[in-house]
Amino acid sequence: MIELFVKGVIAYLLGSVIGSLLIARLTGGVDIRTLGSGNAGATNALRTQGKAVALTVLAIDIAKGWVATGLLAPAVLPGIGVAAPELHAWCATVCGLAVIVGHIYPIWYDFRGGKGVATLIGVVLGINAWLLVPMILTWLVAVILFGYVGLASMLAAVALAIAIIFGGYPRPLHNFGVLAALLIIYTHRGNISRMRAGTESRARRLWLLGARRGQA
Repeated sequence: MIELFVKGVIAYLLGSVIGSLLIARLTGGVDIRTLGSGNAGATNALRTQGKAVALTVLAIDIAKGWVATGLLAPAVLPGIGVAAPELHAWCATVCGLAVIVGHIYPIWYDFRGGKGVATLIGVVLGINAWLLVPMILTWLVAVILFGYVGLASMLAAVALAIAIIFGGYPRPLHNFGVLAALLIIYTHRGNISRMRAGTESRARRLWLLGARRGQA
């Protein structure tokens, strides 16, 4: 239990390092939460600060998710040791969820972070890179059909949960998949409201590609 607690805290603190806000602090730039949608993630960075900043933000937010599950979760920490096998099996779940929660509610930045999608990608990369396949395919199909990046992200998270549950993965990861999907849906509640109101912006190029195919 001590192993899970310590690793969970470390993962949360790691998640609290927000790529866009870190860049702003190091370069003296503007707080991205005052621009565009107010979200501290890569999508808002792309819309407000360009491709270079967005790619850097994306890389940082993905990397910390990968570190949490790919390096921290299986690591033997000095002075902590390894818990019993049935508890140690929960390390990836605890670290994965904690780093995402840290990204959403970062202690370093007044608990106002991003929506967790890029960090979720990194977490999945650390668990099993093949799980990215259903996520990416679902995201692309959803964006082409509907044009909403937020909706595509939510459906990709749900696809991840389904892939884990029916893919023969250990039960602790089942819990991770379901809780991660619920977290992503929760952080996109504003997108849901805007879609219902008809004010949500669309990814025009990909959506129009799908619309044209539908008209063909």
